[in-house]
Amino acid sequence: MNFKKIIGIVSVVVVTIAIVYGYILYRNIFSSNTKFNEKEVAIFIPTNSDFTQVKDILRPYLENLENFETTADKKSFTTNVKAGKFILKKGMNNNEIVNALRQPVPVKIAFNNQERLEDFAGRIGQQIEADSTSLMKSFLDPEFLKENDFTEENVLSMFVPNSYEFFWNTTADKFRDRMAKEYRKFWTDERKQKAEAQGLTPLQVSALASIVHKETVKTDERPRVAGVYLNRLSKGIKLEADPTVIYAVKKNSGDWNQVIKRVLNKDLVTVSPYNMYANHGLPPGPIAMPDITAIDAVLNPEKHNYIYFCASVTNFGYHEFAVTAAQHEANRQKYVAWINSQGIKR
Repeated sequence: MNFKKIIGIVSVVVVTIAIVYGYILYRNIFSSNTKFNEKEVAIFIPTNSDFTQVKDILRPYLENLENFETTADKKSFTTNVKAGKFILKKGMNNNEIVNALRQPVPVKIAFNNQERLEDFAGRIGQQIEADSTSLMKSFLDPEFLKENDFTEENVLSMFVPNSYEFFWNTTADKFRDRMAKEYRKFWTDERKQKAEAQGLTPLQVSALASIVHKETVKTDERPRVAGVYLNRLSKGIKLEADPTVIYAVKKNSGDWNQVIKRVLNKDLVTVSPYNMYANHGLPPGPIAMPDITAIDAVLNPEKHNYIYFCASVTNFGYHEFAVTAAQHEANRQKYVAWINSQGIKR
């Protein structure tokens, strides 16, 4: 066999090997490597994760981890892991998977109706990487509270119920600071002027709105309820709001899970700055997280002469309003008779 033939054979072998290697490489990179049935799945990679941890997270979703690692290494992903939420789609190949793991997607966070700061921290801790403990520490940081004119009692006012987008690996401090920014954005000059027209600061509006929010779930009735409380405040009359008593009883007992459907006479003397049967003015902070309809009800109250209101026994969910104590007592007796007939003792 002459030299040229040898060179030719070697060349063919080399080319064949290159073709096979190229095919294998192409297959490893560009063939589907997912094994889930859903159209897409969300992957969460914690902060400071290394590639070994990423492989453990991906293991339930990939057909061949070795092929994925080869592609990840070639694309320098093994030493450049990102934290966050990522979306993998059914049928993705290794190249697409690596690209997807370089593009964190935001999570949509929604919240409302949180009764306490602790409840709120727990709710958010279920939606982002920061846990409830770190969130509470951040919310109650003395320096932050002082710089933003909040107290431990009223900082819940800062969180305006809505939907927001965050990256999943947002830290507690970054979440808090974003919420402070959203709070300042919410309190426009127009809203501040409306608050001033009612003789209230934004924080006082939130405190009163939390009571309005608890008094009625009917958004169309909230401006009327707000008008009653504003009338009482302007006349120097105690608010005598049942939701504040319920809050005070729960806070004093430490039992936030107890169900109180009926406020008793003994509850009205509960010693607490949140009991507005015993104290004039407003509580030191919100008794719940008021939603925007309750806040706007305080800013845009119905103008009327009502001083009293009581749950209606003919239009359930709504209330009967009264100008005089005698009218209110008649409404109250109807309600007491109804609640007795239902056997509700607490």
